Amino acid sequence: MTAPPQWHRDGSLHFAVGVEDTFVPQAGPGQRPIDEYELTEHYAHWHADLGLAGDAGAELVRWGVPWYRIQPGRDRWEWGWLDRVMDRFAELGLRPIVDLMHYGTPLWLEGQFANPDYPERVAEYSARVAERYAHLGFAEYTPVNEPMIHAQFSGEYAYWPPYLSGPEGLSAIVRQLGRGFVLAQRAMREVLGEAAVFVHVDAGQRYAGDVDAPEHREHAARLREQVHLVEDLVTGRVGGSHPLEPFLRANGWSDGDLAWFAADPVHPDVMGVNYYPLHSTEVFEAGVFHSGGFPDPRPARDDGAAGLVELLRAAADRYGAPVMLTETCVTDSVKARVDWLDESVAAVRGLRESGVDVVGYTWWPLFDMYEWTYRHSQAPREAHRLTMGLWELRERGGELARVRTAVADRFRHHATGGR
Repeated sequence: MTAPPQWHRDGSLHFAVGVEDTFVPQAGPGQRPIDEYELTEHYAHWHADLGLAGDAGAELVRWGVPWYRIQPGRDRWEWGWLDRVMDRFAELGLRPIVDLMHYGTPLWLEGQFANPDYPERVAEYSARVAERYAHLGFAEYTPVNEPMIHAQFSGEYAYWPPYLSGPEGLSAIVRQLGRGFVLAQRAMREVLGEAAVFVHVDAGQRYAGDVDAPEHREHAARLREQVHLVEDLVTGRVGGSHPLEPFLRANGWSDGDLAWFAADPVHPDVMGVNYYPLHSTEVFEAGVFHSGGFPDPRPARDDGAAGLVELLRAAADRYGAPVMLTETCVTDSVKARVDWLDESVAAVRGLRESGVDVVGYTWWPLFDMYEWTYRHSQAPREAHRLTMGLWELRERGGELARVRTAVADRFRHHATGGR
């Protein structure tokens, strides 16, 4: 009997939700650690939370492993909680697309991404997770979520550990993240074989406005290529003709570094794009310079579904793989969220009708999350809540209640084909 095709090859549009899973457990003076599972009380409510995903009609759940908790010491592994969560996924018939690296490294890994052993350590961890849950039939993994955001926050803006800065810092973290990405995917492929489905995910970024102003032209041109840099590296696309090859060489890369990536590339089975209409299009202004990110943000422009369509089509053309909208939402009222849900689903369906192989749509997150600025603030948790979810988080009786909204009902309508 012939096995049925994997979900990304069956010709259907699959609906997913995500649980916000940023982990930056290191804290310094004036900083608080970020663990979104702790902030949203997902550690306490995980069993019911996964039930909400099923109630919403989702087939897939983008969900991350808190590496720093699963491996609290170099030679210590604590699997109990994760085992229970994975069993719950299986019980509900939900398929997790497992985020293995969603920003944070373990506390014992000195230097974090800059540690010379990081690539081998993340590969070892990834292979262990894949091996442990292969018996459940789980084979969907994202080796690194948004690697260029990682590199900017940890290597260019000095915002997250290891607090490197400037072009050299960015280039160093890109090299480390890219090596870890490749080694992790290779290691998991050895464990899972052809069953593996690797969903690569990066932030869709667009740059508009005065991009051709003399003071911005070179920087804007670099940023437009830089959004693809890690994915281009791991897929073996960065050679002598790549626009950023001179940039890497000028900032510490050798012939050997470039050859390492070209020698044995890895490829996405699905190429994921994260798109937020209120944030994903940054605007350059003549005579005004912003370095970017939370430290010094550029203004943003809402290009709605047009921006979404452009980014998904470009990803399909660039990487020749099925594409998936792996995160989207608006941080706004329930009505605004429902409106964007309808508009974005229609845009994805229109792309499919035009011949673009879009295989998935993800609303992110399943329930509200807390803004990353919480890390550098002393304000109460509630001051940082972002109204993004299908369910809203509200403090009741000393814990966070999950309050269903009309967005959940509308998502279910789309996910179940309007039934």
